[in-house]
Amino acid sequence: MKIGTAIEHLAAAERELADELVKVGAKHKTDHDVFHVTKTLAKIENDHLDALAPHAERYGAKLKGGSNGDAGPPHLVQSVIEKGSELIGRRPEPGILLLRDLRRLHMHAAGVSVDWVALGQAAQAAKDEKLLETVTACHSQTLRTLKWTNYRLKEAAPQVLTS
Repeated sequence: MKIGTAIEHLAAAERELADELVKVGAKHKTDHDVFHVTKTLAKIENDHLDALAPHAERYGAKLKGGSNGDAGPPHLVQSVIEKGSELIGRRPEPGILLLRDLRRLHMHAAGVSVDWVALGQAAQAAKDEKLLETVTACHSQTLRTLKWTNYRLKEAAPQVLTS
């Protein structure tokens, strides 16, 4: 079975999404909603790594690293990103940058969602109820990330693109 490979791929995608959420939050620190929600969503996506771990073991998958809590860049790099955010936050371009970053996050979350769907189908075919429970719970949380990025794009686009 190739379920182990699917779990490895999904875990890597989840880790990347969590890291991107943290980076976008730091970059747009002056937008408090973006800053705090991305941090919360990154923790949820990282928690998925912990949820996948027992299944990875059963299917012989190797998960690189593991959840690292807050994820994201080291403290010094984080400080530089946040300071840059504060400086850029005073210029008109941050709106365009935010739209670009939200689009990238949305596309990445959509990819992770597709990976959850594929793993869910495999769990059903293998009649693995425990894996299916994990997939169902985690996928619904990834869908929350998709809904948030979509909402923020709809909210920000008119203001950014017509000003």
